[in-house]
Amino acid sequence: MSAMWKPTQTGPASPNITPEPSRPLPPPPAAEPVNRAPVSAGDQATIGKGLFIKGEITGSESLFVDGKVEGSINLPGNRVTIGRNGQVAASVTAREIVILGKVRGNVSATDRVDIRAEGALTGDVAAARISIEDGAFFKGGIDIRKADAKPGVATPAASEAPKSVQA
Repeated sequence: MSAMWKPTQTGPASPNITPEPSRPLPPPPAAEPVNRAPVSAGDQATIGKGLFIKGEITGSESLFVDGKVEGSINLPGNRVTIGRNGQVAASVTAREIVILGKVRGNVSATDRVDIRAEGALTGDVAAARISIEDGAFFKGGIDIRKADAKPGVATPAASEAPKSVQA
């Protein structure tokens, strides 16, 4: 107990300020990988927060949306990530859909839909798997589809869906 610092003491070696100057340097690089984390999955296009796109988006690479999109996004076999600043009023079709921003429209994924805590989805979901974090907003219906490659994994989820409807 004698090792504790008291306000009346001048303080021996407790002011090790050396780690504090090194703290400001790591956060900027740490903030950059958070924004670029989805990029590590391979080629990915980005719609920045200053962009507004109206129409149909199709292609063969993953997409990160941090701006506004109206229309439809159709990227089968790829990942679509709606960033924190993203506002999408479109139907979205992809292998995997991650929602951190706001989506108004139906989403369909061959693999999974992931609505993060900051995310909001108003529309129906059709996917083999769905994840909704605490704090996320979701209004719509859910259609759990069996995954062709993993029928054993999707079967329990499909059998749980009617139970939740009856409750």
